[in-house]
Amino acid sequence: MNRAALRALLTERRAAIDPVTHGLSRPTGSGRRAPGLSQEQVAYLLGRTRRAYQELEAGTCSTPSVDLLREVAQLYRMNEHEWIALHRYALGEDPSGPLDADSGYQVAGAWQQTVDAMGEMAYLTDRSWNLLAANEQCGGLFPAGRVPENTMRWMLLNPEAREVLTDWATAWAPKVFPQLRSALSNRPDATLRALEADVLADPVARHHYEAKGAFIHPDGDQRPLAHAKLGPGWVTMCSAIPEGSPGARLMILLFHPGDRRHPPRRPLRA
Repeated sequence: MNRAALRALLTERRAAIDPVTHGLSRPTGSGRRAPGLSQEQVAYLLGRTRRAYQELEAGTCSTPSVDLLREVAQLYRMNEHEWIALHRYALGEDPSGPLDADSGYQVAGAWQQTVDAMGEMAYLTDRSWNLLAANEQCGGLFPAGRVPENTMRWMLLNPEAREVLTDWATAWAPKVFPQLRSALSNRPDATLRALEADVLADPVARHHYEAKGAFIHPDGDQRPLAHAKLGPGWVTMCSAIPEGSPGARLMILLFHPGDRRHPPRRPLRA
């Protein structure tokens, strides 16, 4: 636990909350009054004892519950960065999930410019693989000249994908279908459930989906690919998550033409 950092974060966020927005008012009387909610008002709004919150803010609660941290973060309208910081300061680890249930469905607008600036094929999807941004280079990969609206649906169910993704049944399917299963186990939504229903209704897709597997992300993997403009080759995939939107995915595709796998590069180390 980082008591000083925890205390600074909580007092700063508490001071930013106007009691009037919760139907409360600042106490009146002599003496200096700090802005924002009082600790007693926080405890009242959380439905907890004043001591429980005081110990959290002071850093004297050795193992605060995740439920308490989440309640405080929601009351203080923390963003995902602050939520992660709160978890690290209080428990010494990252949270198991985002604060906002809608996190991962949108990213900062600057990401489109970021993706456009990349010289390699790149695209960005939300947590359900719905396309958020893509550059021109990535559009050239597909026969239609544009990135599909949902990249996972395209990979799993579109007949075109079984031509573009070389050796689809052996090189791609065993690693792509488990990603859908993993996403459904973690944070299911209507898009993912509908996709699973369509996969189960497709005999070929269902066969691969029921084979299970534990592959959950493609970062660093290399697979054969038939580029619509550049012909056959291999693609090395690099994936990342925008820190402000846990669940969204940035994919950068490094294409190497030819029928041989590109020699792997040594890991980067400081």
